[in-house]
Amino acid sequence: MSTALSPAGLLAAPRTGGVRLVAGQHAEWRDVVVETAEADLPDRADGALAVLTSPGPPTPWQTDALLRRVRDRGFTGLALPEPAREVSRDLAERLGLVVLAAERPTQLARACWELLAQRDALTLTLVRRVAQTIEYHAEDLRDLLRDLAANLGHAVALVDRDEVLVEVGHPLPPRLHAAVDFAGWAHTVRTDDGAAASVRVDSPTRGGLRLVLHDRVLTDAQLAALTTVAEVAMPMVAARLLIDEVVALSDVSRSSGLLGDFLEQRGVPDAEVARRMRERGWRTIGYHVGFRMVARHRAEPVDLAQHVSRRLGAIPVDSHVTTRGRGVTGWLSYTEVPSAATLADHIALLRRLHTDAQSQYSIATGVGTLREGGPGLSATLGEAADAARLATTRASTGWFLHIDRLGLEQLLLAWTGNDTFAPAARSLLEPLSPSDLRTLSAYLDHESQVAGTATALGVHRNTVTTRMQRIQEELGVDLTDPDARLAVHLACRTVVPPDGPDA
Repeated sequence: MSTALSPAGLLAAPRTGGVRLVAGQHAEWRDVVVETAEADLPDRADGALAVLTSPGPPTPWQTDALLRRVRDRGFTGLALPEPAREVSRDLAERLGLVVLAAERPTQLARACWELLAQRDALTLTLVRRVAQTIEYHAEDLRDLLRDLAANLGHAVALVDRDEVLVEVGHPLPPRLHAAVDFAGWAHTVRTDDGAAASVRVDSPTRGGLRLVLHDRVLTDAQLAALTTVAEVAMPMVAARLLIDEVVALSDVSRSSGLLGDFLEQRGVPDAEVARRMRERGWRTIGYHVGFRMVARHRAEPVDLAQHVSRRLGAIPVDSHVTTRGRGVTGWLSYTEVPSAATLADHIALLRRLHTDAQSQYSIATGVGTLREGGPGLSATLGEAADAARLATTRASTGWFLHIDRLGLEQLLLAWTGNDTFAPAARSLLEPLSPSDLRTLSAYLDHESQVAGTATALGVHRNTVTTRMQRIQEELGVDLTDPDARLAVHLACRTVVPPDGPDA
């Protein structure tokens, strides 16, 4: 069975000899005649496409005459070698003739034959190109799909119902993605945005995947051929997917072990750990913000790590993530101190990443404070871990907690028994002078009584009142809040020596 060829389908097809549309728009060709010159064409042709391999006439009037003679023979399409720039578009429209220019007319003729011949011929050609990809030693799945797309001349994507996981070539239009049927084995679809052939990917580790071959314009023959091609290519894609998952699992295991070694050494790695970190691209110099995601219910850490890793690219800064325990740990690294606005934007992006992951995983996320150097990286990761544990009880915050200054109050209140407490206490009280720190400590020791505090410090009551107003402003806390007051009191007990600084 033959299939009619349209100008749009021909322009969209791969390997058509650099063809472009010069004049005309609509036609259907069921036959192609290839000759050296116009004189060699048959006298009668029923709506065929004429492909001439020799250059056209040198003058516009001779070209117009050529168009009339070709149309009089019954052709509705004419392809000429480049250049074909002097064709009268108005004349071509009146004649009902589509005019094409091709850099390589013989290659155009071969492409036309493939598209007009039996569907099996086109399918066989494309399957042979898939075989070239099967022989290709790809680095990973994306590299494999890139080679497949190059060999086929069409865009390729690996998708699930919710998103495009990997794509090569022009992007898969959202409406075309939404129209793909995920229930059946093989499926073809057309929308205003293009056409696609897809097949289910049988993966032992992930369900709901489909391999999609698509383009902006595809003939019926192309679409049918690509369906078969997708079925042939699917086992290769599934195998590569499995290989990548095994490699990723091994890599995650190594990176998780490396992170554990680094944290055990409290951010001051020995020579061996430092070497392994450099090989992985982890740097300790600069400034870092740690984050931690833990499962509130059952979740696969490797899947979560891969999900987070794919989306960390939206944050324009060096970033890393790996599994740790029943969750994932990651961090952002800066070569210089980021501005407050930049840091706030990146924390907002982390929150957005958390919200996005919430649609698939039941998680709680904690974010640490900005810290410097290796010890700082260790400290911010510790803060993030504590914050994540605390966030598992904070539905009101969307199970997300950033240990900023107000968050430190909550951290101190909840985690006074761990190694994060003392650094967090010092960070919370850092803005205060020694005098203000002693005033705050005395005020809290005397149950927030101004008179008792003034007596203990040997100062006037108005002095205590003025200092306490300033202290609350500098800390950004409200000491009438029982939780905040207790947290700050615990911090004072940790930071202020027994004798205390002089008033």
